Amino acid sequence: MMIHGFGFLSLSASLVLPWALTGLVQGQRITESLVRDIRQSSPVQEKPLPSRKLISQAKPTWTTYYVSGSGNDKNSGLTSSSPFRTIQRAADLTNPGDTVSIMNGTYTNSPQAGSAVSITRSGTANAWITYKAHPGHYPKIQHNTWQGIGLSGVAYINVSGIEIEGDNDNISYSYAYSQRYNSSNPRTNGNCISIDGRKNSVHHINIENNRVYNCGGGGIVVISADYVKLNNNTVFNNAWYGVYGSSGITFLRSRNTDNNQGYKMFVTNNKVYKNRQYIPWNEAGKITDGNGIIIDSSINGPNGAYKGRTLVANNISYQNGGAGIVAHQSDHVDIVNNTSYANAQTPQLYKQGQVYAGFSSDIKILNNIIHADPGQKVNRNYQNVNVLYDYNLYTQGPVTEVMGPHDIIGNPQFVDPSKGDFRIKSTSPATNRGYYWGDLKTDYAGKPRPVASAYDIGAYEYQY
Repeated sequence: MMIHGFGFLSLSASLVLPWALTGLVQGQRITESLVRDIRQSSPVQEKPLPSRKLISQAKPTWTTYYVSGSGNDKNSGLTSSSPFRTIQRAADLTNPGDTVSIMNGTYTNSPQAGSAVSITRSGTANAWITYKAHPGHYPKIQHNTWQGIGLSGVAYINVSGIEIEGDNDNISYSYAYSQRYNSSNPRTNGNCISIDGRKNSVHHINIENNRVYNCGGGGIVVISADYVKLNNNTVFNNAWYGVYGSSGITFLRSRNTDNNQGYKMFVTNNKVYKNRQYIPWNEAGKITDGNGIIIDSSINGPNGAYKGRTLVANNISYQNGGAGIVAHQSDHVDIVNNTSYANAQTPQLYKQGQVYAGFSSDIKILNNIIHADPGQKVNRNYQNVNVLYDYNLYTQGPVTEVMGPHDIIGNPQFVDPSKGDFRIKSTSPATNRGYYWGDLKTDYAGKPRPVASAYDIGAYEYQY
């Protein structure tokens, strides 16, 4: 999409799906009351009775529901030996504090469902609802609809340890291209995980330790939400066939649920690769996105410019079609200690840049290793206000549009980038050259940071 006459970045607003097709329903507001166990005393001598509590004073009972690929939705779901067959059956029963423990199996969507799993019941601040892999199990959601997991109008939800696969392996390029004007095809446009707060507020969502891939639309799409944490996910081979200009990880038009101006959005420790757009964005008529990570249009949120800060840190983004990491029309974003390697693979986006901000303000881009091919741009600084690039390591040969006073150029000396191993060697110029970022205590691998006299640059801290 052309923005103010410039076409170097796209506004990914069009990844918004038609309301009639999302299959998401309005969430419920849940209030919580805190009760105390108050011991009663009496001056009258009475025979002691067994300890008991009034029902209104009882500690809440939290339930664990079990789901298995060999289960049955007519089971109780209350033990691992009597599990449900579908995650949806458990999701429809959850209350604050409950856990859905998902055992081995492949979980698919019903033919007309908008989601393989639709989460519409909320937890509370003191009692989150958790969906997680059963210990030692590796459950998989495989879908060909609008989303593998859809969250709308909910709050205080954890999703962890689940594999979500879309339908890309069953779609040919010729078929996808024939659908380039069809915005109503869930097979080509479906997202793996969709967090959607456009109709009803969605906030306090943690998506961690998941494997997300092969979705024609976005990998993880966060629309008009607040307080979202994406941590330690692997997101790849998404955005191939949709018409909405999607990317691997997208935050679009974030919503203010309060006036907190501190960190509220976190994109940390994710590996994001080979997300690429092969079909033109239907509104622009050309390929515009397929980024690894994009923070998009937060200045145009549903209730005004987003006030909170977003931290993008310790991520590895490589071989994506668009940029590795980009802040577009967004404010208050810190892009710190990431590794970006050989992105902008799409020919139309070859000179777009690897890590950069555009039409944005109050952005810090620090401590990043940014590798690009000769002739490509490693960064851009277009129509920005108060955007700082510094303490980054750029490789020799690519075009550097802006250089901070402590930016350096050199060979990062990765262990084996051809195999996706972006650890640095002890002789790397990235060691001990970074800015001290006190909010970041560990690296991509969870190892302590810093180890020596100063922070290392990039997603990994060299461990002596």
